[in-house]
Amino acid sequence: MKTMENLKERIRASLSVRERRTISDDDLTLAAILLPLFRRENEYHVLLTKRTEKVKTHKGEISFPGGVCDQQDRTLKETALRESCEEIGLREKDVQILGCLDDVQTLTNYMIRPFVGIFPYPYSFVVNREEIEEIIELPLQPFLQEDRFRRKTVSSQGGERTVYSCRYGEHLIWGATAAILKQFLDLILESR
Repeated sequence: MKTMENLKERIRASLSVRERRTISDDDLTLAAILLPLFRRENEYHVLLTKRTEKVKTHKGEISFPGGVCDQQDRTLKETALRESCEEIGLREKDVQILGCLDDVQTLTNYMIRPFVGIFPYPYSFVVNREEIEEIIELPLQPFLQEDRFRRKTVSSQGGERTVYSCRYGEHLIWGATAAILKQFLDLILESR
């Protein structure tokens, strides 16, 4: 694979020129996540979190920092950045937003808007232990070498849907998180 030196600019360019799929449905709960990208030892990584068993929903699941839109949030981008700060202490001023991926509808009736952002590394995270059990640093390179995603068709209220999953070490990444990660990796591969 070509050097990943210019990956940040390739991602920004790809996100800015593509036609983004949006979802507009008043029956869905609005949410947003940040797909946090960082560079460690000359290699790009994506930051994921493992949720605790104390949270109300999605207990123990692997996810991106993010959550439901609050009344004080003027935009879904604000939601993603606010939630990232609340969950792992990643401050808005330290995140450079590169763009936005397609909206994703979950089987649990959320509409998630994923924002891709890059932050400096190393970083002094402040983890909210009520919500987050672990921070996971997933290197991009191995996921770009081969298709690691499994696909399964499931029945839901709206008919049949494809659910993606993959493994990273002992962690199972599935559902909306896997779909967003796959979409991001596909974008990188297409930009080469």
